[in-house]
Amino acid sequence: MNTKTKTVRLNIESDWCKGCEFCIHTCPNNLLGLSEDLNKSGFHYAMLLRPEECTGCGLCAQVCPDMVIQIWLKD
Repeated sequence: MNTKTKTVRLNIESDWCKGCEFCIHTCPNNLLGLSEDLNKSGFHYAMLLRPEECTGCGLCAQVCPDMVIQIWLKD
């Protein structure tokens, strides 16, 4: 049986994020939150709070209306 785990890399283009919070409310593990900082458009942007716990389910990317979230899975 192969017990390899996948490495997840989640990227949020913070300058494009409008802080709608759809991704935050969709994450089943409550791993996303809003930054205290503002992006260049003046919005608090989404950020991954505990990257080591992200499973790469992709729900956050699916609900993002501006497609600012990308997920890569690596063996």
